[in-house]
Amino acid sequence: MKNLLARFANDESGATAIEYGLIAGLISIGIITAVTAAGDSIAGIFGQVQTGLEGAAGDVGTGG
Repeated sequence: MKNLLARFANDESGATAIEYGLIAGLISIGIITAVTAAGDSIAGIFGQVQTGLEGAAGDVGTGG
């Protein structure tokens, strides 16, 4: 029984799995942050394109 407890105390395989899980969690938080920032930037660009196209469509009807 003493040998079993000593082996259990020295076993670090569970700690390694937890460390990998924490690393994966941090990486996913970084990816989510980057995608959110890129999405906001792209939304702004599409808004500018939309405004430009609406202005161009108005000029076509007036012969401008």
